[in-house]
Parts: sequence; structure tokens; C-alpha cells
Amino acid sequence: MVETLRLKWPDVRTEPTTGPGTAAGLAARAIEAGAGMILVAGGDGTMNECLDGVAGTNVPFGLVPFGTANVLSNELGLGNSPLRAARRLTECQPVPVALGRMITERGTRRFLCMAGVGLDAYVARRVNSALKLRIGKVAYWLQALRQAGSRLPEFKVRVAGREHRASFALISRVRNYGGDLVLARNANLLEDHFAVVLFQGANASRYLGYLLGVVSNTAHRMDGVTMVDATQVEVEPLDQTQQIERQVDGEPAGEGRARFEITESGVRLMVPAPFVSVMTPAAVRLQPEPL
Repeated sequence: MVETLRLKWPDVRTEPTTGPGTAAGLAARAIEAGAGMILVAGGDGTMNECLDGVAGTNVPFGLVPFGTANVLSNELGLGNSPLRAARRLTECQPVPVALGRMITERGTRRFLCMAGVGLDAYVARRVNSALKLRIGKVAYWLQALRQAGSRLPEFKVRVAGREHRASFALISRVRNYGGDLVLARNANLLEDHFAVVLFQGANASRYLGYLLGVVSNTAHRMDGVTMVDATQVEVEPLDQTQQIERQVDGEPAGEGRARFEITESGVRLMVPAPFVSVMTPAAVRLQPEPL
């Protein structure tokens, strides 16, 4: 894979992370040392860690997929194969992409693909890490199936001037979910807004119907499903005794109330030309920049 990248960029160097939370520092130090591009060889979680080191700089940022779901790589059409993605990256150009930001009492956290509140965050926090290494994203589905028949905590969601009640809220910048399903059908990385998808209902069994709706591309017409575009979303528990779980880019991100908004400080994401041409009308306004 590295040799493939060096066919276009002969000076490619590799820097391994030394543990969780170290990727941003590596990226920042590489940029300070004069790096002309940052490529992450990992999954969406490692990509998320790097955002704090790259956001707001003029340095192009790309991903070689080595993760479980590889949401970003699949969204861009790079796929799950690291070698194939590396070949495609040599044909990509950097395009300005806005980021999302989650604001809580404990601080802020950026995200590129999505944030989730409720059911999927609950699953992300409890999925068995060893099982995930063995069977990949199937481990998430198995954990989700364990919730069948249980009661899900609901919470308030304020978006686009209205208040809703939901047990799962997806605040997304990408269309695909988990690398396989098109869930946020109005999402567009090249536009500065979230595609918000809200699922109502405290009975987890209701999600079997929702899943069928997503697979058949009819979820947007189902009772209990709300889809809306927004630049800001607020979530909070129904009462002070309740805790609602959160995730960003597939990684657990704490509990409780939060505000999500589009940031002014984004990244120059390495994007294939076909993705830019398909994601209209943004494709009409944005042209790839030279490296």
C-alpha cells in the first residue's frame, strides 16, 4: 500500500500511533514539520482523532481504510480495500469540507461523518471489542439484536425550530450508515448542513420495521421517522435522572445533553472526482483544488 502511494508521492513516511488519543498529536507535529498531506491508515475512529490536528490547516487530509465499517471511505467510493483505496487516492484532489462539532458541558469534539444519540451510541459503547476484531461490523448487529423487546430511553431533540421526541437521533454529514446502508439520504459532505434522522418509540422491536424501511429506501415515508436538514441540533434528557448516550464517528462520546453544529474550521478532504460530480448541486459550486 505504501509503495502504491509512493508512486505519486515519493516522500511518504509512516508514523504509528502509540495508543488511543495520540493520532491528533502525530498529525499536528507532522504538519509543523512541513508535511504536505496527512493520510490516516485506520478506521473512522482514528480519522476522528486526527481531526483536531488537521482542522483549520491548509494541509490535505485523506483516509486509507483499515477499520470495521469504513464509513468515510465507502461514502467517497474508495471502498474497504486499503490497496484499492490507495490507488484511488493518487487520483483524488483536496476539496474543502465542513466538520460537525459536538458541544457539551465537558467541552467540544469534532466529527466528520456523523454523531448519534440514543440506541446506536448504546450499541457502540457495549459492543464486544474482541468479537469486533473477529467478525467485524456483524458484532454491532448482534449487540443491537440483544436489545429486541427492551425499553429504550427517549429524549428531546430540538431541530429546525421544532421539538421532537426520539430514541435514536442521527446527525449526519454522510449518506451511508455502517458502511452498508443509506440512512441519511439527504446528506452531502460538500454542503454545510446536517442530515438529521429521528426515530421515535421506546420499544426496541419497532426498529425491525425501521430497518426494513431503510433497506427498501422507504424509511422517510414511515410513521415515527423524521428527516430534516439543519445546521444546529440540540438534544437533552426528558428529566434530570435520565442519561442518554452519544457517539461520534462510531466511537462512544459520553452521556447527557449536547448541541451539534457545523463548524467554520473544516478540512481539505481528498475526494475522488466522481464523488464531486455526483454530489450536486455542491459539485457545481466547488472545484477540486490543486495539491
